[in-house]
Amino acid sequence: MRASLSCRTLGFVLGGLCLVAASSTAEAASTDKARKAGTLVSSGPLADALSLPDAGKSLRITYLSTDGVTGRGLVPVTAEVIVPPGEAPAGGWPIVAWAHGTVGNDDSCAPSLNPYSARNTRYLSEWMKRGFAIVATDYQGLGTPGVHPYLSTRAEAYSVLDSVRAALKSVPGLQNKIMIVGQSQGGGAAFASAAFAPAYAPDLNIRGTVATGIPYLTPEILSAMLAEAGKAQGYSPLVAYTLLIGSSYAGLNPHFRPEEAFTPKAMPAFKAAETSCLTGLSDLAEKDGLTLANALQPTYAKAMSPAMKGMMYPTLKLAQPLFVGTGTADEDVPVQLQVGLVKAACAAGTVVQAHLYKGLDHSQTVNASLPDSAAFTKAVMAGEPVTPQCTPIPQ
Repeated sequence: MRASLSCRTLGFVLGGLCLVAASSTAEAASTDKARKAGTLVSSGPLADALSLPDAGKSLRITYLSTDGVTGRGLVPVTAEVIVPPGEAPAGGWPIVAWAHGTVGNDDSCAPSLNPYSARNTRYLSEWMKRGFAIVATDYQGLGTPGVHPYLSTRAEAYSVLDSVRAALKSVPGLQNKIMIVGQSQGGGAAFASAAFAPAYAPDLNIRGTVATGIPYLTPEILSAMLAEAGKAQGYSPLVAYTLLIGSSYAGLNPHFRPEEAFTPKAMPAFKAAETSCLTGLSDLAEKDGLTLANALQPTYAKAMSPAMKGMMYPTLKLAQPLFVGTGTADEDVPVQLQVGLVKAACAAGTVVQAHLYKGLDHSQTVNASLPDSAAFTKAVMAGEPVTPQCTPIPQ
């Protein structure tokens, strides 16, 4: 459940306590020194059922991260740390900072509270077999107090980067040599993390970014996409995503008027989005016969434009190479968005290696990309050059 407004305004909750800002200058200075972004708050074993097969040590940690909504102050965030079996190599296990896809906005949806899907189990186990430890944030507001700022690039990036900082400080056998890896919402979070890192986390040794099903949203792109998608009949996965965006924004902005974004037909699903996980919300939206045409008001893009600004990347020029995997049958994140990001990032000067997987959908592309991302990862981890590929070739 979400924390009360007074607690969110004055401080944050840990262990059932609302921690309020210190009243004196001396207390504030002491608090600032003791609590910094990336500081571990607590750590405990992760249940075997929630970990990966054949893993070594598995932990669920709580750490502090800069509030990505306001850009200041600290909030608690949870994450998993899963270490490969056996003795760590010389220098320690390198890290995959895993950024997960959309699960929903309710605390119960937090990945660290749920078993991995069969797809993600296979995918992350392969990274573990490559010799990487997995550090997997839940993101701000998932499993911890406050609203989950869904698709907010700054909040996602801070959560990812501070999870790695906390793991490096507290878990023996890890090495500051990092691949940022993400899918869907997490593909955007991975890109955002790489974009924010030079200024926010220059202490982290990031070698490259791997993203599949990566979103690329600007107000202009959203308006054009919704205009086109609204012509189609039948249910689209985009319906649930638009509801989650609206629900998250409503929780962050008390002045938001949902009736300016959603039709009366969509209101039951909009209200359910606050407490539903993605699968349940998608089932409800489909059961209610929602489509983009009958769920969204013509003023949706205008009503949501402030939220959309928070979904934009701070830069398209990444300091390290980027791998992008896209399925040609992806209906969750339209192919044109993903290809558009590749072109824009290439034009900005990012070294991009893009791959297109013919006939595969949003989910199927994740594991299909493994052989290509293995070659990419081997190169960037060794400091070898990556061959740019800005025009993805269908495979």
